[in-house]
Amino acid sequence: MAKLYVEDWSPEYGAPFESDPDSLPSEADSVETAVEVRGAWEPLPGRDDGVRHVAFVDGVQRLEARLTLDDPDTGPVPGICAAYAVGASVWDREARASTFAEITVGRVAVFGDAALPELPLVPGLEYVVESAEGNDVPSLRSRLDTRRGQAETDVVRRLLLGERFVIADGRIHDLGAHDMVGYIKSHHHQYLQAAERRVVGALRAGERTPIFLIPERQFQRYSWYVRIAQVPHGHSWSGIARVEAPEAIGIERARILADRTAALLPLAAMPLHMDARAPQNLVPIAALEKELRRWLGDEGLVRRALREAVHGAPTGATA
Repeated sequence: MAKLYVEDWSPEYGAPFESDPDSLPSEADSVETAVEVRGAWEPLPGRDDGVRHVAFVDGVQRLEARLTLDDPDTGPVPGICAAYAVGASVWDREARASTFAEITVGRVAVFGDAALPELPLVPGLEYVVESAEGNDVPSLRSRLDTRRGQAETDVVRRLLLGERFVIADGRIHDLGAHDMVGYIKSHHHQYLQAAERRVVGALRAGERTPIFLIPERQFQRYSWYVRIAQVPHGHSWSGIARVEAPEAIGIERARILADRTAALLPLAAMPLHMDARAPQNLVPIAALEKELRRWLGDEGLVRRALREAVHGAPTGATA
């Protein structure tokens, strides 16, 4: 019989498990579950192989102002000014210390209806002007998401030049044969059938599922589920994260990374009382997000500078 649970995960972040009406059942149905284990699945224990440097990559973004381009011929065109910051929290396990690295800040002004107006110079702030085909907020935010995603990918590529194991927040975009994984906190797609889903629910902290292959149109990914922590009064998928790696690394290397993540990720789990997205929002990621927001600057001062640049006078001043 199904049971009802109250999520500790803060409602403002959605939910850690959500169904997605836009999921791709044709792709989910073709997931290959026998790439590592042939036959029935069972939980597999993690294994710590002693990797020293682990880099957690993430980014934050915010809308700083709503804009309107008043065109007398076509009517008002909406726009947004937004900022993003990306970077890494690098965990030196031998030194038992973490440092921030590769922090990058960017700002973008996005206008709808393919408009590309000139934005007045905002002292101390540099905005790249871009356009979106649509004129609704989701279309404008999509351009921001793309900019942030590109910046995160650039950070990952720079980190991969060193001797670091990279854990990127969200789905991976660099699909070369690199020592990296993508860390997915929320579950929007059902990749597995009922028998395999029961194994996910049976995982204990520090255990993982066998690896499965997600065949997509342009590229393929290995993936597996990990139990980050046991959540008191949680349902069977509470504390579960999905991890993915490029298919280009091969199944043997993917097995090493799967064992490694099952062992390491629970060590970085956020205590439930400390974060609205615990335990999946890991301690290094939460610390990085706080640092990145600091790099974005004071939101009130940024908005005031935008108003003064656009309107040509300090807020409240008369012409």
